[in-house]
Amino acid sequence: MELFNVYPLYNVTPVKAEGVYVWDKNNIKYLDLYGGHGVISIGHTHPKYVKSLSEQLSKIGFYSNSIQNPLQQELAQKLGKVSGCENYNLFLCNSGAEANENALKLASFITGTSRIVSFNNAFHGRTSAAVATTDNKNINAPINLQQEVTFLPLNNIELVIHELGKNDVAAVIIEGIQGVGGLDEGTTEFFQEVQAICNKKNVPLILDEIQSGYGRSGQFFAFQHHHIQPDIITIAKGMANGFPIGGVLISDIYEAKLGMLGTTFGGNHLACAAAISVLEIIEEENLIVNVNEVYNYFLEEIKAIPQVKKVKGKGLMLGVEFDFEVGELRKKLIFDKHIFTGGSNNKKLLRILPPLTISTVQISEFINDLKNLLDE
Repeated sequence: MELFNVYPLYNVTPVKAEGVYVWDKNNIKYLDLYGGHGVISIGHTHPKYVKSLSEQLSKIGFYSNSIQNPLQQELAQKLGKVSGCENYNLFLCNSGAEANENALKLASFITGTSRIVSFNNAFHGRTSAAVATTDNKNINAPINLQQEVTFLPLNNIELVIHELGKNDVAAVIIEGIQGVGGLDEGTTEFFQEVQAICNKKNVPLILDEIQSGYGRSGQFFAFQHHHIQPDIITIAKGMANGFPIGGVLISDIYEAKLGMLGTTFGGNHLACAAAISVLEIIEEENLIVNVNEVYNYFLEEIKAIPQVKKVKGKGLMLGVEFDFEVGELRKKLIFDKHIFTGGSNNKKLLRILPPLTISTVQISEFINDLKNLLDE
C-alpha cells in the first residue's frame, strides 16, 4: 500500500527537535519559523511537557467520555483563568476543523437557521461545514456546497448588516487574524460593529482562534486586541504543542443538552495532560510577554530589508510581503539557510509562525539570512 498523495513535500525528513530547532536524518539543524502550521507553542520537546505526557501515559492514556475525567475540569478551569474567559464553558474535541464544525452546529441549534456568514479568504478547516465556510473552491467538493454560506469582504459592515437583516443567518464566523488566507484582519471598529449587529439580531458570533489564539497574537486571543466578547471561540493548534486536541469555548448564556455534541477521542486523558502543561508553561515562562518583545524587535529589524513591502499580522503570527512570489525564496531558506517558513494563499507572502519561545537572537539570524539571500 502507498500513501494517498495529497501533500506537496519538501525533501526534508525531521527526526529530532528541541526548542525552536529541528534536525533532519542527515543531522542538519533547521531554525523553525513555522512550527508545523503554528502548532508548536511552547517549543519542541519542552522538558515539562514531555514529563507530563510520559507520567500520564504511564497511568491511563484514554477512556471514553462516558466516565468521569477530572483532567477535563482542570483544563477548563486553567484555560478560563489564563485566557480571561471564565464565563465560557468548554467542549473538547480533536482538531481545529472539528472545533469549527461543532461551533457551527451549535449555532444552528441555537438559532434554528442554517445560513452562515463568512469572509473572503477565510480558512476554517476541511470537514463538511467548516470547509464550506472556507473561501477556497479547490477544496470544496459538491457535497460541501449544499451548505448555505455567504462570503463577504472584511471591514465592510454595511454588507454584514444587510445579510443579517434577512433573518436567516445561523452564525457569523471570522478569524481573529486570517492564517492561510494571508494575515489579513478586521479593524477594531469592524469587530466591534460585527459584535453589535450580531447581538442585536441574536446571531452567534464565532471567533476562530485556532491559529491566532494561545498567545500567538500578543494577547491570549487575537479578538482581545479589539475589546469584544464573542459568543463562541474555537481553539486547537497551539493548545497542546502538537498533541491532537481542539476545543469550543461556549458563552455560559447557552444551555447544554445531553447528546447535543459528542466525540470519541476528544478530551482524553493524554490530550488533557498535554494541554494543561502548555498553559502552565505559558504562564510560568511569561511567553506572551516574550511574544510582544520579539514582535517589536522583528518590526524594527525587518526595516533593514528594502525588498519587504509590508508586514502583516501581530505578535508571532506574521506575514512578510514582497512584490514577487516567494516559492523559490522559501526553498532557498530551507535548503541554503536551513530555515522553515510558511506560505499562504497570498503567493507573495512568507508566513512566520515560530514557537512562542523564540528569542530576538534567533530572529536576528533569520533577518540576516533573508537579507543575504535577497541581495544575492
